[in-house]
Amino acid sequence: MSEAELYQLRARLMGGMFNKARRGELKLRLSAGFVYTPDDRIVLDPDQQVRESIHLLFETFRRVGSAHRTVSYFRDQGLKFPLRLHSGPHKGEIMWRGLSRSRVMEVLHNPSYAGAYCYGRRKQRRIDLEGHTHVAYVPREEWHTLLIGAHEGYITWEEFEQNQKALLGNARGLGHEQYAPREGPALLQGLVVCGVCGKRMTVRYHRRRGCISPDYVCQGERNTWALPTCQSISGGGIDEAIGSLLLELVTPLTLEVALAVQQEMQARIEEADRLRHQQVERAGYEAELARRRYMQVDPDNRLVASSLESEWNDKLRELTRSREEYEQARAADRLSVDDRARSQVLALAHDFPKLWQDPRTPDRERKRMVRLMIEDVTLIKSDSIAAHIRFKAGATKSLQVPRALSSYEERRTSPEVVAEIDRLIDEHIDGEIAEILNSRGFESGCGKRFDARRVHVIRRAYGLKSRYTRLRERGWLNLREISEKLGLRPSTVRAKRAQGSLGFGSIILNDMGQHMYENPDGSGATDSTTTATCTQEV
Repeated sequence: MSEAELYQLRARLMGGMFNKARRGELKLRLSAGFVYTPDDRIVLDPDQQVRESIHLLFETFRRVGSAHRTVSYFRDQGLKFPLRLHSGPHKGEIMWRGLSRSRVMEVLHNPSYAGAYCYGRRKQRRIDLEGHTHVAYVPREEWHTLLIGAHEGYITWEEFEQNQKALLGNARGLGHEQYAPREGPALLQGLVVCGVCGKRMTVRYHRRRGCISPDYVCQGERNTWALPTCQSISGGGIDEAIGSLLLELVTPLTLEVALAVQQEMQARIEEADRLRHQQVERAGYEAELARRRYMQVDPDNRLVASSLESEWNDKLRELTRSREEYEQARAADRLSVDDRARSQVLALAHDFPKLWQDPRTPDRERKRMVRLMIEDVTLIKSDSIAAHIRFKAGATKSLQVPRALSSYEERRTSPEVVAEIDRLIDEHIDGEIAEILNSRGFESGCGKRFDARRVHVIRRAYGLKSRYTRLRERGWLNLREISEKLGLRPSTVRAKRAQGSLGFGSIILNDMGQHMYENPDGSGATDSTTTATCTQEV
């Protein structure tokens, strides 16, 4: 009975806790940036540096769209981020640490920063007999309580939902959402919509002629039902058309855009400078607090005095280091804005095509520029590619882009060259035809000069009648036939041809030196038994 009563008491306690959580009255462990008031209400932390650091994290993620790049920004600016300790001798205090990716993910996934009261996001289970536990996050539909708008937050709930979609897209990159711009030449990465099924199209890269070329692929229901790919479109021509369109549309507004970029850069630098200055102020406060503690101790109590003196010295060193870092960062910001960035931005304002086409401009930055203006692009593949562009402001524009040629189509010889070869076969051998084509400036499908072998391949590929067939149709005879007709040995016929004493005409057949001979009696073409391949003249 005593064991049963323990279970009953535990069940009642858990039930009461769940009821309080359902009403939003159960006190939870607060994250950095929130505190409880005396009447148990959740409010923003009164510490200005804590609030501005959290605001800067959300603003940076909104701008760059990636947790990794948010961490990089804080690291490059030398900024620290608050962390509330939940155990140890300093439990409940705020510590300032370098921002890590796991910390960014924890803040972005925490609904309390959007003003929501949440209970049951994590489940804890024991994994061994020694009391070790494993904590795992559960899906939102399994949360016990979620009260939106329960208290003041740093972002709205709509922005929290957008952050979750962005993180989900960054994690899987399957084209379901507009995930963050990444490396690679695909200009419309994450923006392409399939015009057939309406799903997002993903990017595939392959090497073509030594360069990386993108393809926009719609998987459709392939992954779910093993169906064929919906669409696969070469992205080279699409990207060029979009780039040309942007250059055409953006050019009149380049100066205004450049000034806006300059103002944004200045605002970011001022925000980072203010946070770094607050870090110096905090270090100064801690150093002054350590000094007062040391001055209030009894000088004869050397055990305590020496510890407090050491702590004071540590705080002074931290203050000095913070001041030096602040001055260095401030000087670097002033230099980058005044001398370099400002002049570059204003110079590029008058020459936006130079910025766009500059090979030193990273692909990721081009994609970010595209996303400032374009919402999405819908592609439909037929004889040509129909691209329907939807801009951020709501305007739309449609383009017709020629379908990219396949490899064999690009290497195909032009009809003009084929027709010219067909005309020259009647009077010239392959080597002579190649020389004539080169002298007239013609090129093969691969962009190379012609030779006898290439002319022979083109004749075979396009089914052109050979010079031998054409001469046979005109009644010309080969060496064996003319020898039988004259009753002479083939060597004698060749000798007479060399001496010019045959009495009838001969013509060279190919680059091997073989000849065809005019029929002495002027009769038509020979019968089918004489149309075999001509005997080589030895």
